[in-house]
Amino acid sequence: MKKTILLTLGFLGLLAVPAMAQLGRVWTDFQSYSTDLQNYLRYNLSETLKPLETSSQNALSGATGDLNIPNPIAAGDQVRKDITFFNSIPDKFENNQAIRSNAVTNEINRYLTRSSVQGMLGKEGQIRMKAKLENTETSIKDIEQYSRDADGFLSSIEQLLNAAKDAATQSTLGATKDQANLQLQSIRIQTEQSKIISENLYQTVLANQSLQYSNLNLANISQQMEEANRARRVDTSTEAARLLRTTAQVDLFGRKSEK
Repeated sequence: MKKTILLTLGFLGLLAVPAMAQLGRVWTDFQSYSTDLQNYLRYNLSETLKPLETSSQNALSGATGDLNIPNPIAAGDQVRKDITFFNSIPDKFENNQAIRSNAVTNEINRYLTRSSVQGMLGKEGQIRMKAKLENTETSIKDIEQYSRDADGFLSSIEQLLNAAKDAATQSTLGATKDQANLQLQSIRIQTEQSKIISENLYQTVLANQSLQYSNLNLANISQQMEEANRARRVDTSTEAARLLRTTAQVDLFGRKSEK
């Protein structure tokens, strides 16, 4: 009987284990995400940044902090300086360095947005998220099993209490039962809380997915607006050149008539 009581008391210390269990290695997951982000920036800078592709890559690398994520403000400032001091002819369609530097900065910001989407919704990102969701569900199942095990041990204590003959044993088992019952109620509460937390994680994943799609759409809209504005400036410059040529021809004809 005493051996059974000692084993039962030892089990009470194990009841607190589910409360101390933690899911996920957040720093490892974040490092994987930032690596995917950096890989996208390293291998996908398009021809829209040429001949400033190398300069833009250097600016992004120089603006990368301890989290392995570039600071878009610092990167944009560096690109503006490079265009202002080292690039006398910014672009074949745009000879205004200020406008060109803003366009390149905006393009870098769009690439940062796309790299974030790649890090979260790309192939590797989805593998990480799938593993996290699966591990969460496995942890919930484990906690539910702990709760069922605790129910079984509580039932065993009740059986021992009913079988006990002397008052001392009944008193000890009664106190053990009360303590085990409190621990069991705590585990049940934690089990329900864990389910709520897992549901919140799931909803957060869905919300982040929608947010990334929204950011991607905004980046595309921004790019389309810049292309439209550049086309408008090109058309305006072309029209101004045509009017200047026509004016010069009219002036030339007028001078011939005066002679």
